[in-house]
Amino acid sequence: MSSFQPDEQSTASSFARPLGPSSRSQVPDFQVMIILGRVAELRAAGADVVSLCAGEPGGGAPAAVNARAAEVHASGRALNYTPTLGIAPLRQAIAAHYARWYGLDVDPARVAVTTGSSGAFMLGFLAAFNPGDRVAMARPGYAAYRNILAALGCQVVELDAGPAVRFQPTPALLEEAEAVHGPLAGLILASPNNPTGTMATRQEMAALAQWCSGRGVRLVSDEIYHGVTYGSPTTAGDGAAGGAGAGVERGVCAGEYSDEALVMSSFSKYWGMPGWRIGWMLMPEDLAPAIGGLSGSVSLCPPAAAQYAAVEAFTEQSYTECDVQVAGFARARALVLAHQDRLGWTDAAPADGAFYFWAKPGEAMLARYGTSTAYCEALLEEAHVALTPGTDFDTAHGEEYVRLSFAAGERDVAEAIERIVAFQQDASSGAV
Repeated sequence: MSSFQPDEQSTASSFARPLGPSSRSQVPDFQVMIILGRVAELRAAGADVVSLCAGEPGGGAPAAVNARAAEVHASGRALNYTPTLGIAPLRQAIAAHYARWYGLDVDPARVAVTTGSSGAFMLGFLAAFNPGDRVAMARPGYAAYRNILAALGCQVVELDAGPAVRFQPTPALLEEAEAVHGPLAGLILASPNNPTGTMATRQEMAALAQWCSGRGVRLVSDEIYHGVTYGSPTTAGDGAAGGAGAGVERGVCAGEYSDEALVMSSFSKYWGMPGWRIGWMLMPEDLAPAIGGLSGSVSLCPPAAAQYAAVEAFTEQSYTECDVQVAGFARARALVLAHQDRLGWTDAAPADGAFYFWAKPGEAMLARYGTSTAYCEALLEEAHVALTPGTDFDTAHGEEYVRLSFAAGERDVAEAIERIVAFQQDASSGAV
Protein backbone atom coordinates (compact mmCIF):
# COMPACT_ATOMS: atom_id res chain seq x y z
CA MET A 1 0.00 0.00 0.00
CA SER A 2 1.35 3.40 -0.86
CA SER A 3 2.36 5.62 2.03
CA PHE A 4 1.79 8.74 -0.06
CA GLN A 5 -0.50 11.17 1.70
CA PRO A 6 -1.64 14.11 -0.47
CA ASP A 7 -0.86 17.48 0.91
CA GLU A 8 -4.05 19.09 2.13
CA GLN A 9 -3.21 22.42 0.51
CA SER A 10 -2.45 20.83 -2.89
CA THR A 11 -5.92 19.29 -3.05
CA ALA A 12 -7.77 22.43 -2.08
CA SER A 13 -10.75 23.19 -4.31
CA SER A 14 -9.22 26.51 -5.30
CA PHE A 15 -6.57 24.62 -7.27
CA ALA A 16 -8.95 22.14 -8.91
CA ARG A 17 -9.71 22.57 -12.57
CA PRO A 18 -13.45 22.14 -13.13
CA LEU A 19 -14.25 19.22 -15.41
CA GLY A 20 -16.61 19.56 -18.34
CA PRO A 21 -16.81 19.72 -22.11
CA SER A 22 -14.42 21.96 -23.99
CA SER A 23 -15.57 25.27 -25.39
CA ARG A 24 -14.75 24.04 -28.90
CA SER A 25 -17.24 21.20 -28.53
CA GLN A 26 -20.18 23.54 -27.99
CA VAL A 27 -21.76 23.25 -31.42
CA PRO A 28 -25.47 22.77 -32.08
CA ASP A 29 -26.92 19.29 -32.42
CA PHE A 30 -27.47 18.16 -36.00
CA GLN A 31 -31.29 18.14 -36.14
CA VAL A 32 -31.41 15.63 -39.01
CA MET A 33 -29.84 12.97 -36.80
CA ILE A 34 -32.19 13.73 -33.91
CA ILE A 35 -35.17 13.41 -36.23
CA LEU A 36 -33.85 10.12 -37.61
CA GLY A 37 -33.68 8.87 -34.02
CA ARG A 38 -37.33 9.79 -33.47
CA VAL A 39 -38.28 8.13 -36.77
CA ALA A 40 -36.64 4.91 -35.52
CA GLU A 41 -38.59 5.13 -32.25
CA LEU A 42 -41.92 5.63 -34.03
CA ARG A 43 -41.25 2.76 -36.42
CA ALA A 44 -40.28 0.51 -33.53
CA ALA A 45 -43.65 1.35 -31.99
CA GLY A 46 -45.40 0.26 -35.20
CA ALA A 47 -45.92 3.61 -36.92
CA ASP A 48 -45.73 3.82 -40.73
CA VAL A 49 -43.36 6.76 -41.07
CA VAL A 50 -42.37 8.29 -44.41
CA SER A 51 -38.92 9.72 -43.84
CA LEU A 52 -37.92 12.56 -46.16
CA CYS A 53 -35.52 14.23 -43.74
CA ALA A 54 -32.13 12.78 -44.71
CA GLY A 55 -30.14 12.65 -47.93
CA GLU A 56 -30.20 8.86 -48.09
CA PRO A 57 -30.68 7.42 -51.59
CA GLY A 58 -33.23 4.62 -51.54
CA GLY A 59 -31.70 2.43 -54.23
CA GLY A 60 -28.51 1.37 -52.49
CA ALA A 61 -25.08 0.67 -53.93
CA PRO A 62 -24.46 -0.65 -57.46
CA ALA A 63 -24.73 -4.44 -57.76
CA ALA A 64 -21.01 -4.90 -58.46
CA VAL A 65 -20.11 -2.99 -55.30
CA ASN A 66 -22.40 -5.17 -53.19
CA ALA A 67 -21.06 -8.32 -54.81
CA ARG A 68 -17.46 -7.34 -54.18
CA ALA A 69 -18.23 -6.50 -50.55
CA ALA A 70 -19.82 -9.93 -50.09
CA GLU A 71 -16.72 -11.57 -51.59
CA VAL A 72 -14.41 -9.65 -49.29
CA HIS A 73 -16.36 -10.59 -46.18
CA ALA A 74 -16.82 -14.22 -47.25
CA SER A 75 -13.18 -14.74 -48.11
CA GLY A 76 -12.10 -15.07 -44.52
CA ARG A 77 -9.15 -12.79 -45.10
CA ALA A 78 -8.30 -10.41 -42.30
CA LEU A 79 -9.46 -6.86 -42.84
CA ASN A 80 -6.30 -5.16 -41.71
CA TYR A 81 -5.24 -1.55 -41.99
CA THR A 82 -4.76 -0.23 -45.50
CA PRO A 83 -2.41 2.58 -46.54
CA THR A 84 -3.40 5.77 -44.76
CA LEU A 85 -4.67 7.56 -47.86
CA GLY A 86 -6.37 4.51 -49.36
CA ILE A 87 -5.54 1.47 -51.46
CA ALA A 88 -3.80 2.13 -54.78
CA PRO A 89 -6.52 0.57 -57.01
CA LEU A 90 -9.17 2.86 -55.53
CA ARG A 91 -7.04 5.99 -55.79
CA GLN A 92 -6.30 5.11 -59.42
CA ALA A 93 -9.99 4.49 -60.15
CA ILE A 94 -10.96 7.86 -58.64
CA ALA A 95 -8.30 9.60 -60.74
CA ALA A 96 -9.68 7.89 -63.87
CA HIS A 97 -13.17 9.06 -62.89
CA TYR A 98 -11.98 12.68 -63.11
CA ALA A 99 -10.74 12.03 -66.64
CA ARG A 100 -14.10 10.50 -67.57
CA TRP A 101 -16.35 13.21 -66.17
CA TYR A 102 -14.24 16.36 -66.32
CA GLY A 103 -11.40 15.69 -68.73
CA LEU A 104 -8.91 16.20 -65.89
CA ASP A 105 -5.55 14.44 -65.69
CA VAL A 106 -5.30 13.76 -61.94
CA ASP A 107 -2.24 12.12 -60.39
CA PRO A 108 -3.52 9.31 -58.10
CA ALA A 109 -0.99 10.54 -55.54
CA ARG A 110 -3.21 13.63 -55.11
CA VAL A 111 -6.22 11.47 -54.20
CA ALA A 112 -6.87 10.91 -50.50
CA VAL A 113 -9.52 8.32 -49.66
CA THR A 114 -11.32 9.29 -46.44
CA THR A 115 -13.95 8.11 -43.99
CA GLY A 116 -16.80 9.72 -45.87
CA SER A 117 -16.68 13.31 -47.02
CA SER A 118 -16.94 14.23 -43.33
CA GLY A 119 -13.46 12.79 -42.84
CA ALA A 120 -12.27 14.84 -45.80
CA PHE A 121 -13.67 18.03 -44.28
CA MET A 122 -11.96 17.38 -40.96
CA LEU A 123 -8.58 16.56 -42.50
CA GLY A 124 -8.80 19.29 -45.13
CA PHE A 125 -9.80 22.01 -42.66
CA LEU A 126 -7.10 20.94 -40.21
CA ALA A 127 -4.47 21.07 -42.93
CA ALA A 128 -5.59 24.32 -44.56
CA PHE A 129 -6.65 26.61 -41.70
CA ASN A 130 -5.23 27.89 -38.43
CA PRO A 131 -7.24 28.78 -35.31
CA GLY A 132 -8.64 32.26 -35.78
CA ASP A 133 -8.72 32.08 -39.58
CA ARG A 134 -11.84 33.47 -41.20
CA VAL A 135 -13.57 31.02 -43.52
CA ALA A 136 -16.62 32.01 -45.56
CA MET A 137 -19.60 29.86 -46.48
CA ALA A 138 -22.98 30.57 -48.03
CA ARG A 139 -26.06 30.77 -45.86
CA PRO A 140 -28.10 28.58 -46.15
CA GLY A 141 -25.50 25.85 -46.17
CA TYR A 142 -24.55 22.49 -44.72
CA ALA A 143 -24.28 22.67 -40.93
CA ALA A 144 -21.22 20.44 -40.66
CA TYR A 145 -18.99 23.05 -42.36
CA ARG A 146 -19.88 25.61 -39.73
CA ASN A 147 -19.65 23.22 -36.81
CA ILE A 148 -16.34 21.60 -37.75
CA LEU A 149 -14.73 24.96 -38.48
CA ALA A 150 -15.98 26.38 -35.19
CA ALA A 151 -14.69 23.34 -33.28
CA LEU A 152 -11.29 23.88 -34.87
CA GLY A 153 -11.21 27.48 -33.66
CA CYS A 154 -11.89 29.14 -37.01
CA GLN A 155 -14.16 32.13 -37.45
CA VAL A 156 -17.07 31.25 -39.70
CA VAL A 157 -18.18 34.13 -41.92
CA GLU A 158 -21.65 33.46 -43.28
CA LEU A 159 -22.54 35.00 -46.63
CA ASP A 160 -26.22 35.90 -46.89
CA ALA A 161 -26.62 34.22 -50.28
CA GLY A 162 -30.31 34.44 -51.01
CA PRO A 163 -32.44 33.86 -54.09
CA ALA A 164 -31.03 36.89 -55.91
CA VAL A 165 -27.71 35.03 -56.29
CA ARG A 166 -29.33 31.59 -56.40
CA PHE A 167 -28.06 30.79 -52.89
CA GLN A 168 -24.42 30.68 -54.08
CA PRO A 169 -21.44 32.82 -53.03
CA THR A 170 -20.23 35.54 -55.39
CA PRO A 171 -17.08 37.68 -55.55
CA ALA A 172 -19.22 40.68 -54.58
CA LEU A 173 -20.43 38.94 -51.41
CA LEU A 174 -16.85 37.98 -50.58
CA GLU A 175 -15.71 41.57 -51.04
CA GLU A 176 -18.45 42.74 -48.68
CA ALA A 177 -17.49 40.10 -46.13
CA GLU A 178 -13.84 41.14 -46.14
CA ALA A 179 -14.82 44.79 -45.76
CA VAL A 180 -16.77 43.93 -42.61
CA HIS A 181 -14.80 41.06 -41.05
CA GLY A 182 -11.29 41.38 -42.46
CA PRO A 183 -9.27 39.15 -44.80
CA LEU A 184 -10.56 35.65 -45.44
CA ALA A 185 -8.45 32.50 -45.34
CA GLY A 186 -10.94 30.20 -47.03
CA LEU A 187 -14.21 29.79 -48.92
CA ILE A 188 -16.44 26.72 -48.74
CA LEU A 189 -18.37 26.23 -51.99
CA ALA A 190 -21.04 23.55 -52.37
CA SER A 191 -22.38 22.90 -55.85
CA PRO A 192 -24.98 21.43 -55.89
CA ASN A 193 -25.72 23.08 -52.57
CA ASN A 194 -27.32 21.42 -49.59
CA PRO A 195 -30.11 22.36 -48.81
CA THR A 196 -31.06 24.40 -51.89
CA GLY A 197 -29.74 22.22 -54.72
CA THR A 198 -28.51 25.26 -56.66
CA MET A 199 -25.33 24.98 -58.71
CA ALA A 200 -22.47 27.21 -59.77
CA THR A 201 -22.17 27.63 -63.52
CA ARG A 202 -18.87 27.22 -65.29
CA GLN A 203 -18.44 31.00 -65.46
CA GLU A 204 -19.29 31.42 -61.77
CA MET A 205 -16.84 28.70 -60.72
CA ALA A 206 -14.09 30.33 -62.78
CA ALA A 207 -14.78 33.73 -61.21
CA LEU A 208 -14.71 32.34 -57.66
CA ALA A 209 -11.53 30.35 -58.29
CA GLN A 210 -9.85 33.43 -59.75
CA TRP A 211 -10.96 35.62 -56.82
CA CYS A 212 -9.62 33.10 -54.29
CA SER A 213 -6.33 32.58 -56.10
CA GLY A 214 -5.72 36.31 -56.41
CA ARG A 215 -6.12 36.86 -52.66
CA GLY A 216 -4.50 33.76 -51.23
CA VAL A 217 -7.87 32.35 -50.13
CA ARG A 218 -8.19 28.55 -50.05
CA LEU A 219 -11.15 27.35 -52.11
CA VAL A 220 -12.79 24.22 -50.67
CA SER A 221 -15.25 22.74 -53.16
CA ASP A 222 -17.80 20.23 -51.88
CA GLU A 223 -18.82 18.20 -54.94
CA ILE A 224 -20.53 15.33 -53.15
CA TYR A 225 -23.73 15.71 -55.20
CA HIS A 226 -22.06 15.72 -58.61
CA GLY A 227 -23.90 13.40 -60.95
CA VAL A 228 -27.24 14.12 -59.25
CA THR A 229 -28.25 16.96 -61.58
CA TYR A 230 -31.28 17.75 -63.68
CA GLY A 231 -30.23 19.77 -66.73
CA SER A 232 -31.06 23.11 -65.15
CA PRO A 233 -31.28 26.21 -67.38
CA THR A 234 -28.76 27.84 -65.02
CA THR A 235 -26.05 25.67 -66.53
CA ALA A 236 -27.36 25.10 -70.04
CA GLY A 237 -25.05 26.14 -72.83
CA ASP A 238 -21.85 25.71 -70.85
CA GLY A 239 -19.17 23.58 -72.39
CA ALA A 240 -18.56 20.02 -71.29
CA ALA A 241 -15.18 18.39 -71.07
CA GLY A 242 -14.51 14.69 -71.41
CA GLY A 243 -16.76 11.97 -72.71
CA ALA A 244 -20.46 11.25 -72.59
CA GLY A 245 -22.17 12.64 -69.52
CA ALA A 246 -19.14 14.73 -68.64
CA GLY A 247 -18.64 18.34 -67.69
CA VAL A 248 -21.34 20.62 -66.47
CA GLU A 249 -24.13 18.04 -66.77
CA ARG A 250 -22.52 16.36 -63.78
CA GLY A 251 -21.40 19.58 -62.09
CA VAL A 252 -18.41 21.86 -62.57
CA CYS A 253 -15.26 20.66 -60.81
CA ALA A 254 -13.16 23.32 -59.08
CA GLY A 255 -10.11 21.36 -60.16
CA GLU A 256 -10.75 22.53 -63.72
CA TYR A 257 -9.97 26.09 -62.62
CA SER A 258 -7.58 25.81 -59.70
CA ASP A 259 -4.75 23.51 -58.65
CA GLU A 260 -4.90 25.14 -55.22
CA ALA A 261 -8.47 24.07 -54.45
CA LEU A 262 -9.40 21.29 -52.07
CA VAL A 263 -12.01 19.17 -53.86
CA MET A 264 -14.23 16.93 -51.70
CA SER A 265 -16.51 14.13 -52.81
CA SER A 266 -18.03 10.85 -51.69
CA PHE A 267 -19.73 7.63 -52.68
CA SER A 268 -22.73 8.51 -50.50
CA LYS A 269 -25.02 10.26 -52.97
CA TYR A 270 -24.60 9.43 -56.69
CA TRP A 271 -23.45 5.90 -55.83
CA GLY A 272 -26.06 5.43 -53.07
CA MET A 273 -23.57 4.39 -50.36
CA PRO A 274 -24.07 6.73 -47.35
CA GLY A 275 -23.57 4.11 -44.64
CA TRP A 276 -20.39 2.73 -46.20
CA ARG A 277 -18.55 5.84 -44.95
CA ILE A 278 -16.18 6.20 -47.87
CA GLY A 279 -15.24 9.48 -49.53
CA TRP A 280 -12.24 11.26 -50.97
CA MET A 281 -10.56 14.55 -51.71
CA LEU A 282 -8.20 15.90 -54.30
CA MET A 283 -5.28 17.39 -52.40
CA PRO A 284 -3.36 20.45 -53.56
CA GLU A 285 0.35 19.63 -53.66
CA ASP A 286 1.16 22.03 -50.83
CA LEU A 287 -1.31 20.35 -48.47
CA ALA A 288 -0.69 16.70 -49.39
CA PRO A 289 2.09 16.05 -46.83
CA ALA A 290 0.06 17.59 -44.02
CA ILE A 291 -3.09 15.66 -44.94
CA GLY A 292 -1.14 12.41 -45.08
CA GLY A 293 0.37 13.02 -41.65
CA LEU A 294 -2.92 14.01 -40.08
CA SER A 295 -4.80 11.09 -41.59
CA GLY A 296 -2.44 8.58 -40.02
CA SER A 297 -3.29 9.94 -36.58
CA VAL A 298 -6.96 10.83 -37.02
CA SER A 299 -8.28 7.66 -38.67
CA LEU A 300 -5.30 5.39 -39.48
CA CYS A 301 -7.11 4.48 -42.70
CA PRO A 302 -10.59 4.53 -44.26
CA PRO A 303 -12.86 1.47 -43.84
CA ALA A 304 -11.00 -1.38 -45.54
CA ALA A 305 -13.89 -3.46 -46.89
CA ALA A 306 -15.62 -0.38 -48.27
CA GLN A 307 -12.44 0.56 -50.12
CA TYR A 308 -12.10 -2.80 -51.85
CA ALA A 309 -15.77 -2.77 -52.83
CA ALA A 310 -15.79 0.87 -53.97
CA VAL A 311 -13.36 0.11 -56.80
CA GLU A 312 -16.32 -1.55 -58.53
CA ALA A 313 -18.29 1.71 -58.45
CA PHE A 314 -16.43 2.86 -61.55
CA THR A 315 -17.49 0.10 -63.95
CA GLU A 316 -19.72 0.90 -66.93
CA GLN A 317 -22.55 -1.10 -65.36
CA SER A 318 -22.25 0.76 -62.07
CA TYR A 319 -22.42 4.15 -63.81
CA THR A 320 -25.50 2.95 -65.69
CA GLU A 321 -27.22 1.79 -62.50
CA CYS A 322 -26.48 5.08 -60.80
CA ASP A 323 -27.88 7.06 -63.72
CA VAL A 324 -31.08 5.01 -63.48
CA GLN A 325 -31.32 5.98 -59.82
CA VAL A 326 -30.78 9.65 -60.70
CA ALA A 327 -33.65 9.38 -63.18
CA GLY A 328 -35.77 8.21 -60.26
CA PHE A 329 -34.72 11.26 -58.25
CA ALA A 330 -35.75 13.40 -61.20
CA ARG A 331 -39.23 11.87 -61.22
CA ALA A 332 -39.58 12.44 -57.48
CA ARG A 333 -38.39 16.03 -57.92
CA ALA A 334 -40.91 16.60 -60.70
CA LEU A 335 -43.66 15.27 -58.44
CA VAL A 336 -42.80 17.77 -55.70
CA LEU A 337 -42.66 20.65 -58.17
CA ALA A 338 -46.00 19.61 -59.70
CA HIS A 339 -47.67 19.66 -56.27
CA GLN A 340 -46.06 22.79 -54.89
CA ASP A 341 -49.30 24.77 -55.23
CA ARG A 342 -51.24 22.07 -53.35
CA LEU A 343 -48.65 22.14 -50.61
CA GLY A 344 -48.87 25.91 -50.44
CA TRP A 345 -45.12 26.18 -49.97
CA THR A 346 -43.44 29.37 -51.11
CA ASP A 347 -40.01 30.89 -51.79
CA ALA A 348 -38.69 27.59 -53.10
CA ALA A 349 -35.13 27.19 -54.37
CA PRO A 350 -34.78 25.88 -57.94
CA ALA A 351 -33.15 22.53 -56.99
CA ASP A 352 -30.84 22.27 -60.00
CA GLY A 353 -29.14 19.26 -58.42
CA ALA A 354 -28.94 17.07 -55.29
CA PHE A 355 -32.28 15.78 -53.99
CA TYR A 356 -33.71 18.48 -51.77
CA PHE A 357 -36.61 20.91 -51.90
CA TRP A 358 -36.00 24.04 -49.80
CA ALA A 359 -39.05 26.20 -49.22
CA LYS A 360 -41.21 28.00 -46.69
CA PRO A 361 -44.16 25.87 -45.52
CA GLY A 362 -46.53 28.77 -46.17
CA GLU A 363 -47.80 31.71 -44.13
CA ALA A 364 -50.75 29.78 -42.71
CA MET A 365 -48.56 26.99 -41.33
CA LEU A 366 -45.98 29.39 -39.92
CA ALA A 367 -48.77 31.40 -38.32
CA ARG A 368 -50.27 28.21 -36.89
CA TYR A 369 -47.04 26.71 -35.50
CA GLY A 370 -44.77 29.73 -35.17
CA THR A 371 -41.59 28.05 -36.41
CA SER A 372 -40.57 25.45 -38.95
CA THR A 373 -39.26 23.34 -36.06
CA ALA A 374 -42.68 23.19 -34.44
CA TYR A 375 -44.31 22.54 -37.82
CA CYS A 376 -41.96 19.61 -38.51
CA GLU A 377 -42.48 18.17 -35.02
CA ALA A 378 -46.24 18.23 -35.43
CA LEU A 379 -46.06 16.79 -38.94
CA LEU A 380 -43.94 13.88 -37.72
CA GLU A 381 -46.02 13.10 -34.65
CA GLU A 382 -49.44 13.54 -36.25
CA ALA A 383 -48.98 12.58 -39.91
CA HIS A 384 -45.82 10.46 -39.59
CA VAL A 385 -43.90 12.40 -42.23
CA ALA A 386 -40.35 13.40 -41.37
CA LEU A 387 -38.96 16.63 -42.82
CA THR A 388 -36.05 18.74 -41.61
CA PRO A 389 -36.54 22.26 -40.23
CA GLY A 390 -34.28 24.87 -41.75
CA THR A 391 -32.36 25.58 -38.57
CA ASP A 392 -29.59 23.13 -39.49
CA PHE A 393 -28.80 25.15 -42.59
CA ASP A 394 -29.62 28.79 -41.93
CA THR A 395 -28.79 30.47 -38.62
CA ALA A 396 -30.71 33.62 -39.58
CA HIS A 397 -33.86 32.50 -41.39
CA GLY A 398 -33.97 28.76 -40.77
CA GLU A 399 -37.14 28.83 -38.67
CA GLU A 400 -39.01 29.98 -41.78
CA TYR A 401 -37.92 27.08 -44.02
CA VAL A 402 -38.09 23.31 -44.30
CA ARG A 403 -36.04 20.87 -46.32
CA LEU A 404 -37.73 17.92 -47.99
CA SER A 405 -35.45 15.16 -49.30
CA PHE A 406 -36.80 13.26 -52.28
CA ALA A 407 -33.92 10.78 -52.18
CA ALA A 408 -36.26 8.07 -50.87
CA GLY A 409 -37.95 7.87 -54.26
CA GLU A 410 -41.15 8.64 -56.11
CA ARG A 411 -43.47 6.33 -54.16
CA ASP A 412 -42.51 7.68 -50.73
CA VAL A 413 -42.64 11.25 -51.98
CA ALA A 414 -46.14 10.73 -53.44
CA GLU A 415 -47.39 9.28 -50.15
CA ALA A 416 -45.77 12.08 -48.15
CA ILE A 417 -47.37 14.79 -50.29
CA GLU A 418 -50.86 13.41 -49.66
CA ARG A 419 -50.21 13.18 -45.93
CA ILE A 420 -48.77 16.70 -45.78
CA VAL A 421 -51.71 18.18 -47.68
CA ALA A 422 -54.21 16.42 -45.40
CA PHE A 423 -52.27 17.45 -42.29
CA GLN A 424 -52.21 21.09 -43.36
CA GLN A 425 -55.91 21.07 -44.19
CA ASP A 426 -56.68 19.69 -40.73
CA ALA A 427 -54.34 22.19 -39.11
CA SER A 428 -55.97 25.08 -40.95
CA SER A 429 -59.41 23.94 -39.82
CA GLY A 430 -58.25 23.49 -36.24
CA ALA A 431 -58.59 19.69 -36.28
CA VAL A 432 -54.92 19.14 -35.38
